Amino acid sequence: MIIKNLKLNNIRSYTEEEIKFPKGSLLLSGDIGCGKTSILLGIEFALFGLQPGQRGNSLLRNGQTNGGVIMEFQVDNKEIIIERTLKKAKTISQDYCAITINDLKKEISVTELKSLVLEILNYPKEFSKKQNLLYKFTVYTPQEEMKQIILQDPETRINTLRHVFGIDKYKKMLENLAIINSKIREQKRINEALTSNLERDKSEVISKEQILGDRKINLISFEKNLFLKKEIKNNIEEEKSEITKKVNEKTKLQQEIEKTKLVISNKQETILNNEKISNQLKIQIEEFRKMIFDESQIILIEEKIEKLKMEEDKMNHAKLNILSQINSINFKDQENEKLEKKFSNLEVCPTCLQGVDAIYRANILNKAHSEASSNKKKLKILEEEITQITNKIIEIKSNISIEEKALTDIKILKMQLHEINDKEKRLKDIDDANLILNKDIEFLKKHNEDLIQSVFEFGKYDGIFETKSVELVNSIREERIAEIQLAELKKEIQMSSDQIQELKIKIEKLEQIKNKLNHLIELEDWLNRKFIPMVSVVERNVMIRLKSEFSKLFEEWFGMLVSDSLNVRLDDKFTPIIEQYGYEIDYAYLSGGERTAVALAYRLALNQIINSIIGKIKTKDLVILDEPTDGFSEQQLDKMREVLEQLNMEQLIIVSHEQKIEGFVENVYKVKKLNGISIV
Repeated sequence: MIIKNLKLNNIRSYTEEEIKFPKGSLLLSGDIGCGKTSILLGIEFALFGLQPGQRGNSLLRNGQTNGGVIMEFQVDNKEIIIERTLKKAKTISQDYCAITINDLKKEISVTELKSLVLEILNYPKEFSKKQNLLYKFTVYTPQEEMKQIILQDPETRINTLRHVFGIDKYKKMLENLAIINSKIREQKRINEALTSNLERDKSEVISKEQILGDRKINLISFEKNLFLKKEIKNNIEEEKSEITKKVNEKTKLQQEIEKTKLVISNKQETILNNEKISNQLKIQIEEFRKMIFDESQIILIEEKIEKLKMEEDKMNHAKLNILSQINSINFKDQENEKLEKKFSNLEVCPTCLQGVDAIYRANILNKAHSEASSNKKKLKILEEEITQITNKIIEIKSNISIEEKALTDIKILKMQLHEINDKEKRLKDIDDANLILNKDIEFLKKHNEDLIQSVFEFGKYDGIFETKSVELVNSIREERIAEIQLAELKKEIQMSSDQIQELKIKIEKLEQIKNKLNHLIELEDWLNRKFIPMVSVVERNVMIRLKSEFSKLFEEWFGMLVSDSLNVRLDDKFTPIIEQYGYEIDYAYLSGGERTAVALAYRLALNQIINSIIGKIKTKDLVILDEPTDGFSEQQLDKMREVLEQLNMEQLIIVSHEQKIEGFVENVYKVKKLNGISIV
């Protein structure tokens, strides 16, 4: 990874600043508090955003509501630009994130950007949720923080280094193995409890199989018994069926007797009805023969009715004429009323618009009154005539009705006289029918006697039918009992088979559980006797190797910075041990420059050991040193040239206020602060 450009907008003491970073070594020089470290914080913010516990106001310039960074860097020939902004509302938070890779830009969330940056830098995934330890220990750690690491509790330090070295997995593995062992013991107890009755279940299967065999033998006997019961029942059913036919024949004969009795009764009733009709016909024929009928009476009555109808027509015609006259007079009266109303108040003629003379108006009105009086008399005479004509018409209609009734009676009498021959013929037919009916009745009575004799002969089968019915009921009951016994036995056999099958399945599962139990016992033994000790040995050996290499590098770097009178090494907790002439010296009793030398040597050794372990990370060509010479003597400052040459980094960024270091680097950027604003 090579940083190429950084833009700061309202970041700490910067308002607007762009810094181009060359390859090789670069010194950010300036007085303490001028804004050098703010550039390094801007780089870290661009890569990873706000860290857990880091507040936005530690980056956003005081009094500003918006700020941000844009950083351009190169990784594996990829040109990458990261943009991040801060926004102040109730609190200061990250507002906008974007990344451009080879001119392809996309806006993503804070979390997505951090994950993508870790992927680009090829940092192991397990570092994604644990701040920026790997970046701090390989690229940039403020010198004061490194001193704190050296002075912190040994157990905390070793656990931190375990994580940074990527070997905390061994500790985690041992913790997980303890959990697995606990789970194995728990599962062993469960499996032992589950398989405790395995042998008893096997014995039960053998016992149930013996019982099942006995029941299958009994099944043959039960099936044979049921077959015999069915045969007996079928024979009784056949016998009963034959007897039923005889009983049914008897029933049919009885029904035939009843039908014959009914037919005889109907025929006798028909004879009685015929005799009644015959008597009535004889009386009617006798009465008709006594009647006198004259054909000329019909003609006379018809002529009389015709004359009455002609007279009625004349009266109706006269009535219509009178009504017409009445209507004409009523119309004239209406016209006179209109004329009277018109002239009674008429002052001016509507046609000629001349005044109407009162005498003329009086003459017209008198004439109208005169006509109205005359018409009233005429109407009275005409109404009297109408009344007379109407009464006459009513009288004529009454006479017509009387004559028409008389005509109808004579015609009915004529028709009745014509029916005498038909009645005499019908009387003869009735007598002949009664004769035939009497013969039929005699025949049917004889047939009925024969049927009664046959019914008596079939009567003996009734008792046999009852006996066979009782036998059949008993046989069906016995067959049903046999079927139930057979079904119960089959059900018992099926239940026994199912139970045996279930037990076998259960035993098979328990055998599998027992096999698993044996496997768990073997696994537990293997873990406790072989694997866990092996993991502990591997971890111890890795830590010994790392401590050895780390201690060697630490000693080499420290030797470049401090006189030969002091020696350093690391103990098993990676705590620096400083010795002088064979005696240990407490870190607190070292001079400021010596303490700085210990921290810097520890920092550089840590950088090298991590980069050698995690060889594929993309930040191994970049190192940032923040005030690495704090408290150094002139002699130690001179030794920094050799240290920087030994680093041999593609890009080295140093923050220092020591002017002497300007001669040790290829590029120098001076940082100043004017009126609270930093300028490069």
